[in-house]
Amino acid sequence: MTASATLEAMDEAISQKAIPAEISQTAEEQRATVSLPTAIDRVVLTGFMGSGKTTAGRRLAERLGWTFRDLDSEVERREGRTVPQIFAESGEAEFRRLESAALASLLGQHRLVLALGGGAPEVLGNRLLLEQTPKTAIVYLQAPLETLLERCERAAEAGETARPLLGEAEVRLRRRHPVYDRLADHRVTTTEMDVEAVCEAVLAKLRG
Repeated sequence: MTASATLEAMDEAISQKAIPAEISQTAEEQRATVSLPTAIDRVVLTGFMGSGKTTAGRRLAERLGWTFRDLDSEVERREGRTVPQIFAESGEAEFRRLESAALASLLGQHRLVLALGGGAPEVLGNRLLLEQTPKTAIVYLQAPLETLLERCERAAEAGETARPLLGEAEVRLRRRHPVYDRLADHRVTTTEMDVEAVCEAVLAKLRG
């Protein structure tokens, strides 16, 4: 497997464990939903591996009573192959094509929380799709490299994914951070935050 495929495949697995486990709640609290301004019909979470896009996105969708989708998982569902398999069998260019097609389809849905793959915003066409889709709020979940790598380390120790190479992760984050930052309407730093705190911070930003 190429280094690029390895890092892309890690995004979803790591993000699911990137933020400490959510606080236990009563059934009544779990059923409760919150609302957003009518100007927002989609919330898109972007950020590097370990930022918590999938974990926070799933919980945010529950809070809103909306649908949650993970872009990498959507590509896998459509193709019947994992992201590493697509990279290995068809190459990165084909994966990016499939990713862009899935993104365009998902952005047609309403009341949606979408977690992007870490590399998706690097593609100009994807950025244009996101920027030009009305009622779409883009939130950058960010944390220092040290925090992101610690989360990756914990996931690796739990056997959930491979451990990233420090130098490679650092280079990718340095390249992607300006892209994430320019694309975002809002930014939330997830350092030392559990999933409930991240959701509250995102909701506060979206309510403005």
